[in-house]
Amino acid sequence: MALQCDIVVVGGGHAGCEAALAAARMGCRVILLTIDPTKIASMPCNPAVGGIGKGHLVKEIDALGGEMGVNTDKAGIQFRMLNRRKGPAVQALRVQCDKRLYGLAMQRTLMHQPRLTILAGTVDRILTHRGAVSGVQTDSGERIQAHCVVLTSGTFLKGLLHIGLTHVPGGRAGEPSAEHLSDCMKDFGFEVGRLKTGTPPRLDRDTIDFQAMEEQPGDDPPKPFSSRTRAISNPQIFCYLTHTNEHTHQIILDNLHRSPMYSGIIESIGPRYCPSIEDKVVRFADKARHHVFLEPEELDSRSFYPNGISTSLPVDVQEAMVHSIRGLERAKFLRPGYAIEYDFFPPHQLHETLETKLVAGLFHAGQINGTSGYEEAAAQGLIAGINAALKVKNDPPLIVDRSQAYIGVLIDDLITKDTREPYRMFTSRAEHRLLLRQDNAEARLIHIGYRLGLVSESTFTAFQRKQERIEQELARLHRTTLSPDRLSLEAFERFGIDPPQSHTTLAQLLRRPDLFYRPLLDCIGDHGIEDEELIHAIETRIKYEGYIRRQEQQVARFRKLEERRIPENFDYDSVKGFSSEVLEKLKKVRPSSIGQASRISGVTPAAISLLLVALDRFRRSADSPAA
Repeated sequence: MALQCDIVVVGGGHAGCEAALAAARMGCRVILLTIDPTKIASMPCNPAVGGIGKGHLVKEIDALGGEMGVNTDKAGIQFRMLNRRKGPAVQALRVQCDKRLYGLAMQRTLMHQPRLTILAGTVDRILTHRGAVSGVQTDSGERIQAHCVVLTSGTFLKGLLHIGLTHVPGGRAGEPSAEHLSDCMKDFGFEVGRLKTGTPPRLDRDTIDFQAMEEQPGDDPPKPFSSRTRAISNPQIFCYLTHTNEHTHQIILDNLHRSPMYSGIIESIGPRYCPSIEDKVVRFADKARHHVFLEPEELDSRSFYPNGISTSLPVDVQEAMVHSIRGLERAKFLRPGYAIEYDFFPPHQLHETLETKLVAGLFHAGQINGTSGYEEAAAQGLIAGINAALKVKNDPPLIVDRSQAYIGVLIDDLITKDTREPYRMFTSRAEHRLLLRQDNAEARLIHIGYRLGLVSESTFTAFQRKQERIEQELARLHRTTLSPDRLSLEAFERFGIDPPQSHTTLAQLLRRPDLFYRPLLDCIGDHGIEDEELIHAIETRIKYEGYIRRQEQQVARFRKLEERRIPENFDYDSVKGFSSEVLEKLKKVRPSSIGQASRISGVTPAAISLLLVALDRFRRSADSPAA
């Protein structure tokens, strides 16, 4: 007799973990099916979470009730806030993790989650009935019946590992690939593409000369990712910085003919923003050196990750290259670097919910959609798991738009942009990034997580209290007026602050770029509040008030275009005046709104005008009595 559940999640990577937890927490019976349950939440590349854009995603996942932020705090061994000297829109947390602790913590969370069962196996086929998912079939022939399937297969679909001119099948080092599922998807009519990623060699800590490198300390004290984390308990460590040099580059250039990338063996495209060292040396020939960050993989392991020299060159060339770098002259390899090619499904084949357009009840999340990175995968997994659960319950779907969250930017970009290379999140991808800061992720999204049952009552209540304190203090700063005759000018001078020349509120003084909350209140003997997180939120709100108001006005205009929905059955062929390129792209993506249509590459403003006229005509025809 076949097993039965509400939702099958295929794959135990970061997307699969978030999808399975979200669906189970929303009351669905979930089976998480993965090749090796002991490898759940593995970190096969750099065991780090966050960074510019990516850290914003993790904060949003946490605000919605996802697990990545909590788990990162459990495994974090170095916390660093990046871009401290820049504006709040681009400040982002990055955490180096102990990858063993990360995997164990996530596995414990999954195992203790009610309604969630973990099974070992490989999916060979997606089962359907009348165009909708009915379950999956494993490589052993076992069938699992389900209302929805979330496919999060990572790099395992026809995965092929490359080291030099040698290649072997594999989903990642030491693990088998999934060879049959891609063929099943092709049978359904899905377009299948091919992408590449890679990883550097792992080096033995005891053979690295750290004294020849620059120390990279973390923040003291470390600030956690999750609002649910009370304290960071792990010891905190240093990372280290060194550089490649001209000799390193010459070794690589002399051996390009032995690289699978440059010998024609690998034809797929790798990540633009995380290229291999051979790709960097060729593309940036004018640069005399490139950064190499030495980062530990675990507290109790000798394995170090040389971030910046991802490679698929032969092992002897990798060793010569590494030994040419200062501090790594005697470094021993624990494992060589490699590249991996894998199948993915171009994401224009998805709805905004991450449900596929071809098969109802089938959701895609993670690298299967052409993304790179743990954070992008986890964000998609969370949304796919939520929407699969909502579909099972016959509830309206959750659609996060690009004015609400980086998660919305991510999904919208995947659907509307032509994915030719692995997608990576950056703050520059968001038009409204001053509104989508790390520090206000909870304010933007926690009410959604609470409504869905993913955020606990206690967490939501704590957030509300925090917001009340911020609003109360903002109101006080706006109404508290200082007059020159009441002030001790000596106190202002002692603190190095220019005193106000007329009646001025504390909020007006805080708008000065060189004046901050604590020094100002100390100067006038006002204690105010002590919480640094709240102070940062207050300062940001006051100092950027004008910019924030302008972006909110832009969002209002954006939403008007998003509200102009395009019916699923709209006939683009009936619109006169479209170029062949515009017609092809609109039919390929089938955008859900005028706003989404306007973001498709190649769809011009003139084409949008034609589309608006045609939509009005379509609606009048549909509303007429004859219709």
